[in-house]
Amino acid sequence: MASHECDVVVVGLGPGGEVVVARLADAGLKVVAVEAELVGGECPYWGCIPSKMFIRAANTLAEARRVEKLAGGVSVTPDFALVAKRIRDEATDNWDDSVAAKRVTDAGATLVRGHGRLVGDRTVDVDGETYVASKGVVLNTGTTASIPPIEGLAGTPYWTNREAVSTETVPPSLIVIGGGAIGLELAQAFSRFDSQVTVLEVAPRILAPEEPESSELLAKVFESEGIAVHADVTIDRVDHDGTRFTVTCGDKTYEADQLLVAAGRKSRIDDVGLDTVGVEVEKVLEVDDAMQVKDGLWAIGDIVGRGAFTHVSMYQAERVVKAILGKPLEAYDSSFPRVTFTDPEVGAVGLTEKQARDKGLNVRVGSGEIPVSSRGWLHSAGNEGLLKIVIDDDRGVIVGATSAGPTGGETLSGLAFAVRAEVPVATLLNTIYAYPTFYRAIEAALQDA
Repeated sequence: MASHECDVVVVGLGPGGEVVVARLADAGLKVVAVEAELVGGECPYWGCIPSKMFIRAANTLAEARRVEKLAGGVSVTPDFALVAKRIRDEATDNWDDSVAAKRVTDAGATLVRGHGRLVGDRTVDVDGETYVASKGVVLNTGTTASIPPIEGLAGTPYWTNREAVSTETVPPSLIVIGGGAIGLELAQAFSRFDSQVTVLEVAPRILAPEEPESSELLAKVFESEGIAVHADVTIDRVDHDGTRFTVTCGDKTYEADQLLVAAGRKSRIDDVGLDTVGVEVEKVLEVDDAMQVKDGLWAIGDIVGRGAFTHVSMYQAERVVKAILGKPLEAYDSSFPRVTFTDPEVGAVGLTEKQARDKGLNVRVGSGEIPVSSRGWLHSAGNEGLLKIVIDDDRGVIVGATSAGPTGGETLSGLAFAVRAEVPVATLLNTIYAYPTFYRAIEAALQDA
């Protein structure tokens, strides 16, 4: 077994891991970058980037179909081959990570391919080679699709998000198990390419982590688009006869040509050797605001449970870099902005109303409807949406907000800043909101509160 010395070992080269590698190598540290799959991680190959390409294409079809209501007549013929080609081109010739790998080596780091596992403090084994880091190890091992233990599911040719975004054809019909962000985004995208889609969710409502108003909004939109949504169901078993899937939920059965399992994500921490450094863990790693697990060990991204999003991982990566380089750290940003890229988009930041009340805050809530706002009324077709703010009345600041609508994710930006900076509600009320814009609904929500 060969042993190599370095300053830092980074295990897992998703977006956050790449940031750590590039910044530390640029600072002159000797960095070893370890990746078991593709450099770049889930996001550019099977996650956010290809799925948003698919969603963008699907949304153009929906917008074209709205022409008849607003501007005349148009004939729309979906061609999924264009989507499949664009995804393959973006994934660098059928999921080849040569370009991303070159970024790592050009930064001055050593790229090691294989499964990285802690075998002691500041020590990582990769297929028999040992790397000893003087400063420490950064874990960024990410997640895999969580597969529920449904009777009959194992062994069937079901899809996860990876198969869904890498398919070259659209199934005539599709059942989606899971009404979270990933499941809903893909369900709507496939539906707009003329697949007959059914969504099954075991929670009482779809998009359960967000405000109930957002769940209700998407359920209504999906229904209007012909997508069947069944929440609060019990999934008893899955069968596949060689051609079609059957999903049994009590006395009801649902059939489709394909099944997509989008029932959440599972952290990849089972086999990274945490026991060898005395760290006990269940679902996610506990870290401090410097992203430190213990002396000489840091963790970022989905495995730390502070928000399973690329932007969160990259923010955390910058904090780790500062910590390793001995630079001062400002207070951790816990505002947690996030967007579900359905149509309408559902942006959210900070606490939901329930979370705020559970914290014992003196809550005041305000809301505004996008369709009755000036821009929403002008927009007409495809103008569904709402804006909701959650105020800590004792401090006079917004602690949470939801922005759902045609530009929900973009409209969220001002609200995200208001939550992060604790801008006084009085200041927000004494602010000019450009007319006619979607974000002017913020003013209506403030006045409602």
